[in-house]
Amino acid sequence: MSPTKESREEAIARLTKSASELEARTANARSAEISAHAVTSQAYKIIAELLGGVIVGIAIGFGVDRVFGTAPWGLIGGVLLGFALSLWMARRTANRLMAQAKAAGIQAEAIPFEEAGEED
Repeated sequence: MSPTKESREEAIARLTKSASELEARTANARSAEISAHAVTSQAYKIIAELLGGVIVGIAIGFGVDRVFGTAPWGLIGGVLLGFALSLWMARRTANRLMAQAKAAGIQAEAIPFEEAGEED
């Protein structure tokens, strides 16, 4: 079978179409990569809020115990207060991220968790 002959304009149009498709795929891959970095940084921010709240609570509780001599009640209260504060901050950040995703029109997919070695 002999190759079909196409005009120069048809060849240019075909190559232009292929180039634009390649550019679109590359742009989608880059935006997905940037999106993955943004999601990772937000996850680290939530973890830092959870740990930071508890650590600050421990420090405040320890300080109250040292100043007022209420050991161990200041430390216990500080841990509980810090834990509650860290949960509140993490929830606030998660709600803000969900609102941003909803405004951008991003729909999350539910991905089921599968244990390693589990068979269907």
